Amino acid sequence: MAPRTQYAHSGDVSIAYQVVGDGAVDVLLVSGWLSQIEHLWEEPTVERFFNRIASFSRLILFDRRGCGLSDRVAPASTLEAEVEDVLAVLDAVGSERVAVLGYAAGGPLAVSLAASLPERVVALVLYAAMIRNTAAPDYEWAFTNEQREQRLVETAAHWGEAANIAQVAPSRAQDAGFREWLARLERLAVSPGTMLAMVRATARNDVRELLSAIRVPTLVIHRTDDALIDVRHSRFAARQIPGARYVELEGGDHLLTVGDSDAILDQIEEFLTGGRRVAAPHRALLTVLFSDIVDATRRAAALGDRDWRDQLAQHDAAVRRELRRFGGREVKTIGDSFLATFEGAPSHAVRCAQAIVEAVHEVGLELRVGMHTGECEIIGDDVGGMAVHIAARVTAMAQAGEILVSGTTCGSVTGAGIGFDPRGVHSLKGVPGDWPVFRVLG
Repeated sequence: MAPRTQYAHSGDVSIAYQVVGDGAVDVLLVSGWLSQIEHLWEEPTVERFFNRIASFSRLILFDRRGCGLSDRVAPASTLEAEVEDVLAVLDAVGSERVAVLGYAAGGPLAVSLAASLPERVVALVLYAAMIRNTAAPDYEWAFTNEQREQRLVETAAHWGEAANIAQVAPSRAQDAGFREWLARLERLAVSPGTMLAMVRATARNDVRELLSAIRVPTLVIHRTDDALIDVRHSRFAARQIPGARYVELEGGDHLLTVGDSDAILDQIEEFLTGGRRVAAPHRALLTVLFSDIVDATRRAAALGDRDWRDQLAQHDAAVRRELRRFGGREVKTIGDSFLATFEGAPSHAVRCAQAIVEAVHEVGLELRVGMHTGECEIIGDDVGGMAVHIAARVTAMAQAGEILVSGTTCGSVTGAGIGFDPRGVHSLKGVPGDWPVFRVLG
């Protein structure tokens, strides 16, 4: 689940940021302009990537000025102004010393931070980072002005369609759900006109002369066959930064979170902490249950704050009572929603859901409930993994008073005396394949 978005103020510009994790080292992710920090978490592979970094650090995410949830200002911002934006975010979160992870078009800003703020930056990681945006006689692998303009015109004509998925994530190019997520990210990050203006404004970025001034430990990573950004950008940077460690990995995907992302994460974790995890995350077979109040916002407005709080307290007490009765574990609440898990027989989870819907109805509220049975990652007191995402997607399909389950849960309770009504086969956003969904009867 996405952490809460907050705002730091850099002069008159508001910069959206999030913080997740409580590790010993602060890590600031500096990406390009294709970002909207709340939507990023909608893709399971991105959530997993962020949570892995947050497991050993305090991860700081932000949208750069002009894009995502930050102020939509004129795109011709200088790197110096954006350094001030970053300082505003770091001050807002109380970060005195930070490791900077610069990614793709975030490379020039990340390099500027490391070179100009050695008292605040403790380490630098560059992944597929561009150092100069326009080709030069000694930098011929970047685009020429003519090549860039041609690509820009083509990109703008199909903006919001994820038309370049074969370059940024070739291994996911046939995944309809991922394409939809990426297309929406484009639309939420910037408009086509803003995209054109931003790329044209950054065409002048060239931080080559700053590389030799970097005095913090630096790790440079790139995939050899990156289909979007030529690997020679990183080879050049690694040669110019004193003492930089260079790691070249196999693969053609450009996006950090696509392909063998664990290989990237292992390198980053070892570099920043001195070690990497040997054991895989603990996993357990669980039935995951989500419950959500129907029309909660409308009801809250109709009742007023005090009465709504009273009714919500009755709802919470009813849900917790039934969870205790059927052996469920409350993982967390998210607004007016509950996330719970059940070990053992999935039929206990289904019967608990029936009892919860009935008990909450008695206090004047309607619920939608969804469930899936599968392996979950155990992350402290929290749970993660694809099973949680599937349960959430199934819940979103339910109507008022309905309990929907995945085909996995339905098949697991055969013979338990619980009736089901088929609700068809569905494509679940962010989840590979098609999934049968069933409504619990009675």
